[in-house]
Amino acid sequence: MADNPRIEELRRRVQQDPASIAFAQLAEEYRRGGSYEEAIAVCRAGLAIHAGYLSARVTLGRALLEVNDLEAAYAELDYVLKSAPENLAAIRGVAEIHHRRGQLTEALVFYRAALALAKHDPDLEQTVDEISRVLTPTVDDGLSFEQASAEFLAALEGLPGGLDAALAPEVAPNAPNAPDTTEDPAALPQ
Repeated sequence: MADNPRIEELRRRVQQDPASIAFAQLAEEYRRGGSYEEAIAVCRAGLAIHAGYLSARVTLGRALLEVNDLEAAYAELDYVLKSAPENLAAIRGVAEIHHRRGQLTEALVFYRAALALAKHDPDLEQTVDEISRVLTPTVDDGLSFEQASAEFLAALEGLPGGLDAALAPEVAPNAPNAPDTTEDPAALPQ
């Protein structure tokens, strides 16, 4: 990281003028380079002077997210969203925090908000699709008509009398045209 001339130049500027807003650029360069602790330290020092500098808060929140300090990251990114509700980096950061916490419904809300701002972002589209599939229970469409018919006919075959008995019209006793089921008293054993 010390070999990066951009970082060296920004570091000199901040050392010469501790009130310079160049701290935000320096912190972002550290963050992009994977030096998250340095990014956090530079942001915190600069924000002590420039508390309302939102891009520095986004950088701080993203660096905190990288070191898995989700509470502090959320505080920074939420602060940004209260002042700049369409800040894409802050929205994505809050979405990721919810995602890491397993709060998929909340994560999906923020990922969709980010996707509305960054239309056709393939990473966001994929993440929204994946979370949506997890949250939406799969619906069993059931049996096809052919499958249902086959199962129904097989069940009827298993009935006493088989399919013919099951399909024969049922006639109520003592109804007109009903076979006489009363016994002939003369036929009874005496």
